[in-house]
Amino acid sequence: EVQLVESGGGLVQPGGSLRLSCAVSGFSVSSSTVSWIRQAPGKGPEWVSTMYSYNSNTDYSDSAKGRFTSSADNAKNTLALEIDNLTPEDTALYYCTRGRRLFDYWGQGTPVTVSS
Repeated sequence: EVQLVESGGGLVQPGGSLRLSCAVSGFSVSSSTVSWIRQAPGKGPEWVSTMYSYNSNTDYSDSAKGRFTSSADNAKNTLALEIDNLTPEDTALYYCTRGRRLFDYWGQGTPVTVSS
Protein backbone atom coordinates (compact mmCIF):
# COMPACT_ATOMS: atom_id res chain seq x y z
CA GLU A 1 0.00 0.00 0.00
CA VAL A 2 1.30 3.42 -0.95
CA GLN A 3 1.29 6.05 1.76
CA LEU A 4 2.72 9.54 2.02
CA VAL A 5 2.54 11.23 5.40
CA GLU A 6 3.54 14.86 5.77
CA SER A 7 4.57 16.52 9.00
CA GLY A 8 6.32 19.63 10.27
CA GLY A 9 3.78 22.31 9.50
CA GLY A 10 2.68 24.92 11.98
CA LEU A 11 2.41 28.61 12.80
CA VAL A 12 5.48 30.64 11.90
CA GLN A 13 6.23 34.34 12.02
CA PRO A 14 7.09 36.15 8.79
CA GLY A 15 10.77 35.78 8.04
CA GLY A 16 11.01 32.45 9.80
CA SER A 17 11.92 29.06 8.42
CA LEU A 18 10.28 25.69 8.41
CA ARG A 19 11.21 22.15 7.43
CA LEU A 20 8.43 19.89 6.20
CA SER A 21 8.88 16.14 6.05
CA CYS A 22 7.15 13.40 4.10
CA ALA A 23 7.43 9.75 5.08
CA VAL A 24 6.87 7.48 2.09
CA SER A 25 5.94 3.83 2.01
CA GLY A 26 4.93 1.58 -0.87
CA PHE A 27 7.46 2.93 -3.36
CA SER A 28 11.05 4.11 -3.36
CA VAL A 29 11.76 7.84 -3.53
CA SER A 30 15.17 7.08 -5.02
CA SER A 31 13.56 5.70 -8.17
CA SER A 32 10.51 7.94 -8.44
CA THR A 33 9.62 11.45 -9.49
CA VAL A 34 8.20 13.22 -6.46
CA SER A 35 6.71 16.67 -6.05
CA TRP A 36 5.51 19.15 -3.48
CA ILE A 37 2.25 20.97 -4.08
CA ARG A 38 0.54 23.55 -1.93
CA GLN A 39 -2.96 24.91 -1.71
CA ALA A 40 -3.64 28.26 -0.14
CA PRO A 41 -7.02 28.95 1.47
CA GLY A 42 -9.62 29.63 -1.19
CA LYS A 43 -7.23 28.87 -4.06
CA GLY A 44 -6.42 25.95 -6.30
CA PRO A 45 -3.38 23.68 -5.95
CA GLU A 46 -0.03 25.23 -6.84
CA TRP A 47 2.96 23.17 -7.92
CA VAL A 48 6.04 23.96 -5.82
CA SER A 49 8.85 21.59 -6.78
CA THR A 50 9.70 18.27 -8.43
CA MET A 51 12.65 15.97 -7.83
CA TYR A 52 13.52 13.72 -10.77
CA SER A 53 15.12 10.42 -9.86
CA TYR A 54 16.49 9.73 -13.35
CA ASN A 55 18.85 12.73 -13.33
CA SER A 56 18.74 13.89 -9.70
CA ASN A 57 17.60 17.34 -10.80
CA THR A 58 15.03 19.43 -8.99
CA ASP A 59 12.72 22.00 -10.57
CA TYR A 60 11.08 24.79 -8.61
CA SER A 61 8.22 27.13 -9.40
CA ASP A 62 9.12 30.78 -9.81
CA SER A 63 7.58 31.53 -6.43
CA ALA A 64 9.69 28.81 -4.77
CA LYS A 65 13.07 29.52 -6.36
CA GLY A 66 15.60 30.85 -3.91
CA ARG A 67 13.64 30.14 -0.73
CA PHE A 68 12.52 26.51 -1.06
CA THR A 69 14.82 23.51 -1.01
CA SER A 70 13.61 19.98 -1.74
CA SER A 71 15.61 16.97 -0.67
CA ALA A 72 15.30 13.24 -0.19
CA ASP A 73 16.78 10.75 2.24
CA ASN A 74 16.90 7.57 0.20
CA ALA A 75 17.94 5.43 3.15
CA LYS A 76 14.91 6.54 5.20
CA ASN A 77 12.65 6.87 2.13
CA THR A 78 11.61 10.34 3.16
CA LEU A 79 11.31 13.73 1.50
CA ALA A 80 11.86 17.17 2.93
CA LEU A 81 10.97 20.70 1.94
CA GLU A 82 12.80 23.54 3.64
CA ILE A 83 11.30 26.98 3.35
CA ASP A 84 13.22 30.10 4.31
CA ASN A 85 12.11 33.69 4.77
CA LEU A 86 8.44 32.73 5.01
CA THR A 87 5.82 35.28 4.04
CA PRO A 88 2.06 35.30 4.65
CA GLU A 89 1.66 34.32 0.99
CA ASP A 90 3.24 30.96 1.86
CA THR A 91 0.27 30.10 4.07
CA ALA A 92 -1.15 26.89 2.62
CA LEU A 93 -1.67 23.19 3.01
CA TYR A 94 1.49 21.48 1.73
CA TYR A 95 1.30 18.08 0.07
CA CYS A 96 3.96 15.63 -1.05
CA THR A 97 2.97 13.64 -4.12
CA ARG A 98 4.31 11.17 -6.62
CA GLY A 99 4.59 12.35 -10.20
CA ARG A 100 5.01 15.61 -12.07
CA ARG A 101 2.15 16.56 -14.39
CA LEU A 102 0.02 13.67 -13.20
CA PHE A 103 0.06 12.93 -9.49
CA ASP A 104 -1.18 9.48 -8.57
CA TYR A 105 -0.56 9.47 -4.82
CA TRP A 106 -0.91 12.31 -2.32
CA GLY A 107 -0.39 12.70 1.37
CA GLN A 108 -2.98 14.27 3.64
CA GLY A 109 -1.10 17.56 3.75
CA THR A 110 0.49 19.55 6.53
CA PRO A 111 -0.70 23.12 7.23
CA VAL A 112 1.64 26.08 7.25
CA THR A 113 0.41 29.40 8.60
CA VAL A 114 2.63 32.45 8.39
CA SER A 115 1.40 35.22 10.64
CA SER A 116 2.65 37.63 13.26
